[in-house]
Amino acid sequence: MTIESLAPFILANTRQLQPPHCPEITLHLADEAVALWQLSAEELDQKGLPLPFWAFAWAGGQALARYLLDNPDLVSGKDVHDLASGSGLVAIAAKLSGASKVTAVDIDPYAIAAIDLNAHLNGVSLLTHQGDIIGQPLETDVLLVGDLFYERELAEPLFVWLKQCQQAGILVLIGDPGRTYLPKAGLKERACYQIEVSRELEDQDVKVTRVWGLA
Repeated sequence: MTIESLAPFILANTRQLQPPHCPEITLHLADEAVALWQLSAEELDQKGLPLPFWAFAWAGGQALARYLLDNPDLVSGKDVHDLASGSGLVAIAAKLSGASKVTAVDIDPYAIAAIDLNAHLNGVSLLTHQGDIIGQPLETDVLLVGDLFYERELAEPLFVWLKQCQQAGILVLIGDPGRTYLPKAGLKERACYQIEVSRELEDQDVKVTRVWGLA
């Protein structure tokens, strides 16, 4: 299975849409959240395959992308990494905001394929890295994390690593719609948005979503 071979599946199960909070960006996104969730499991028939997070513009990512588009000086001319990039929304926003190099990181090969398609759709060039970099030394100027604090097992080591990255001189920015496992201490609010979301994905029609820096 190659990244290129996954593109037909993505194109067949999505259409070109603009996230409500980032209309400057067009992505291949799913209309029917539940249908694509089921289709992925049935068609691919691979136990343990990550669910198609890449097919949706999650609230944390939309907030972080909006913040970058409105504050391009944060990434302009800088080396940027976007962790758990998914659709590539935040990575694309960073590149449109003038980042010199943007690496979109995700463990899911389908996400990497979607990122490539979405980058081309928006006329930007992104680097991609498939794999888990949490806990590893990282050389970059800015580290972006959109909506990744939804599981305790992931959140605790992630936050430790983010603090290590900050101590190494990296600017860490987090977009989060109030997920349970985002630590309440050690954060400084940078922005707050009301993000329209799908009831198929969330428990509300609008999520109060914040962009955080590390205190």
